[in-house]
Amino acid sequence: MRKHVVVEPYNEAWRSDFTAVRDEIDEALHDLALRIEHVGSTSVEGLSAKPIIDIDVVIPDRDCLNDVISALRKIGYEHEGDQGIPGREAFKYKGKEHLRKHHLYVCAQDSEELKRHIAFRDYLRNDPEAVAEYSRIKEEGARLYPWDIDRYIEHKSPFIEMIYKRIGL
Repeated sequence: MRKHVVVEPYNEAWRSDFTAVRDEIDEALHDLALRIEHVGSTSVEGLSAKPIIDIDVVIPDRDCLNDVISALRKIGYEHEGDQGIPGREAFKYKGKEHLRKHHLYVCAQDSEELKRHIAFRDYLRNDPEAVAEYSRIKEEGARLYPWDIDRYIEHKSPFIEMIYKRIGL
C-alpha cells in the first residue's frame, strides 16, 4: 500500500495534540522517563509538516528499556526495535484513535539520534528563514511526489544535511 504524502501549513493544534499523547505516556511510565520531547516538524512553530507528531521519550540509559517496553505495552504500544537507527527504539500502536497520529521513539539521554533531533528542532525554532525555506521544500516535495515517500524524503534531504553541517552534526 502506497502512502499519500500530505504536508500541511503549521497548525497550532499540534502543540495540544503532543500534550495529549505526552500526558498518556507520562502517566504510564511514571518515573521511567526523564522527559518526553516533541520533536520533528510539528514541534516548530510556523513549519509546514506532515500532520504526524514525533515524540522522543528520554530515558536515563538502556538498562531501563525493558521496563519501558513493558509499561508502554500495557497502554497499547508494541516495540519494533531500532529499525536500523542505533540509539532510537521505535514503537507502533493500536487503539489510539483518540490521539493524533504519532511516531513514538525511546532514546537514552546520551543517544546521538536524540541529540540530532533536539539540535535540528532547536535550530529551526530559532531561524525563521530556515523555517520558511524548509516549509517551501517540504510543500514542493509533497506536490512533486504525492505517492512516493522515499522520493519526498530524498527531495528534502539536502536541506536537512545542510542544517546538520551548520550545527556541527
